[in-house]
Amino acid sequence: MADAKQPDIVYTTVDEAPERASASLLPIIRFFADAADVTVETRDISLAGRIIATFPDVLTDAQKQSDDLAWLGEWVKTPEANVIKLPNISASEPQLVAAVKELQAQGYALPDYPYEPSTDEEKAVRARYDGIKGSAVNPVLREGNSDRRAAAAVKNYAMANPHRMGDWSKDSKTRVASMSGGDFFSNEVSATLDGAATAKIVLETAGGETVLKDGITYPAGTVVDATFMSAKALDAFLAEEIEKTKAEGVLFSLHMKATMMKVSDPIIFGHAVKEWLKPVFDTYGDKMKELGVNPNGGLGALLDRVKDSPEIVKAIEEVTAERPPMYMVNSDKGITNLHVPSDVIIDASMPALIRAGGKGWGPDNKEHDAVCVIPDNSYAPVYDESIEFFKANGKLNPATAGTVQNIGLMAQKAEEYGSHPTTFEIPEDGTVKMVLEDGTVLHAHKVEAGDIWRSASARKAPIEDWVNLAIDRQKATGYRSIFWLDANRAHDAELIAYVKPILKAKGVADKFEIMAPREATRASLETITKGESTIAITGNVLRDYLTDLFPILELATSAKMLSIVKLMQGGGLFETGAGGSAPKHVQQLDEENHLRWDSLGEFCALGESFKFLADAKDNAKARVLGNAVDAATQGILDHDRSPSRKVGEPDNRDSHYWFARYWAEALAAQSDDADLAAKFAPVAKALADGEAAITGELAAAQGKPVDTGGYYHPDADKMSSVMRPSATLNAIFG
Repeated sequence: MADAKQPDIVYTTVDEAPERASASLLPIIRFFADAADVTVETRDISLAGRIIATFPDVLTDAQKQSDDLAWLGEWVKTPEANVIKLPNISASEPQLVAAVKELQAQGYALPDYPYEPSTDEEKAVRARYDGIKGSAVNPVLREGNSDRRAAAAVKNYAMANPHRMGDWSKDSKTRVASMSGGDFFSNEVSATLDGAATAKIVLETAGGETVLKDGITYPAGTVVDATFMSAKALDAFLAEEIEKTKAEGVLFSLHMKATMMKVSDPIIFGHAVKEWLKPVFDTYGDKMKELGVNPNGGLGALLDRVKDSPEIVKAIEEVTAERPPMYMVNSDKGITNLHVPSDVIIDASMPALIRAGGKGWGPDNKEHDAVCVIPDNSYAPVYDESIEFFKANGKLNPATAGTVQNIGLMAQKAEEYGSHPTTFEIPEDGTVKMVLEDGTVLHAHKVEAGDIWRSASARKAPIEDWVNLAIDRQKATGYRSIFWLDANRAHDAELIAYVKPILKAKGVADKFEIMAPREATRASLETITKGESTIAITGNVLRDYLTDLFPILELATSAKMLSIVKLMQGGGLFETGAGGSAPKHVQQLDEENHLRWDSLGEFCALGESFKFLADAKDNAKARVLGNAVDAATQGILDHDRSPSRKVGEPDNRDSHYWFARYWAEALAAQSDDADLAAKFAPVAKALADGEAAITGELAAAQGKPVDTGGYYHPDADKMSSVMRPSATLNAIFG
């Protein structure tokens, strides 16, 4: 990082609801930060921003923008890094295509997305677009491991104001269905490298050898996995579950993560679409291919492609009538579980269903029991055990429940979430081998055409950092601490070989347990049901899944979590909780000018960022600001100033007013810094005196459609006008 004028804090420009909220909140943050000589700059990691940065060669000078993700990727490797990272779109193919079309309509001369590239030029364009798909941001920024938990103020509020939980019935038909063989879990092999190595992945067939990937480098101590999912086993499993679901009279639902697992999961999703419409594909497959149908894109895109072919449309309707009812994303609009691969994301969809008492919405707009199809068996037992626990014991009581914190291994593209460049849909029967430069075959699998083969890895330094972070967290809390590792799973066995010696060397082996995910799930649920707390120490995927599951059960949402990434080079990354980027919130804003996005996650991250800055740059004023942020966040909770869901009631902009007011009042009242107290006393008074005018102006703005200039690439001036409708408030903050 050669830039001498680095910002103190970078606040990311993202997508959808949190980006709309930023248009209201950022001017307030900058006003307060300026009083402590703290610079707050933005860097654009939105989907549209990343598309624009990827194609500078086809844009005008006015349209070009820097590759902010690449800049941040370097900055997070420095001790100076201080990033507040909001949720961004991890784009599925339909989302990417929609964003490209919007930008084209705005005058950006971007190439179309080539669904089936044939020329070298089209293949090159496709490769550039594919680099943007899925979770392209998080693996770059997460140069540290995760410490994610509910802030004390948030947890206390949730216990004092428990949210509604659906009732569980002991005879609920809801269940989890997973493959019993032929999946990634059953085929996994793993090894830890003694020394640094370079590897290649090859496919050996009757016709010779094809290099799938070359020049893969690993430092010494890396845990390297390989596995595959059998396409035949997957199809047979899906066919069986469709028929079983129909016989059971419940909803069929598929739960995947086609955003983070941007190569493997869209393919699995496409298998489900094909199996659901198998008679249609058997009869009209060639015709549908001619029409550009790609089942990996979902039913929505498929239906659009065949809409002018009445015989295919009729066949689809006939098959659908014979299938079980499907879990719906939006029953009013007929959007099913299989419409768009990014619409049903397992870490959000499964906790929501569990919180609702095992119920999902059906096509009749009513709640029903459901079969939850999670093809791979690696992590499905977590959800299966949760469902069985609540069937037997009834719903969790948020008023008395303890909490599950998480220490997650995610640095340097750890585990499955780093497998995108080494995941392949096998073109023909053969043997896939991972071969080291000295000729050693590290891993090998016999595969068939259509199988999905992948390799993932976890490096030594992040693994050791993860274990030490867990030791520190256990010491700070005294909570029951469990490593969620299955000794009978190849990858986990390699991690256990790291974990045990470190715990022993530190003299803390007696303070930790090691359990397979199913057993750890039950132990954790039993513990929090008693009002006690645990720390779940997990790999990357379980970090993602559990930091939605337990917060949604405990707090009703995962968007309010405190998420701290201690970067391995000394910097800090402060994520604003999970919860996605809330497209439904944007729809409501556009239609009713009401934004129900809750910025509590941003508030929590902001306080931690200021306090981190105070230590890193010896800025005492920043610490005062951070402590005052905590007081303001507590005020939001104590006085119930979070956004309402309904138009005509206080929304996100109202919560920002109250946050600013409580922040200013806390600064005016503190005695650690007289200058800050003097500066913010009149600000606090102006905000209090202007309450009626400000809340009146905010309320008057609601109830009619608004235009922000674009969904994926909104116009900054239009968005500011929509999100800052109070002239009185704007006069205070400029």
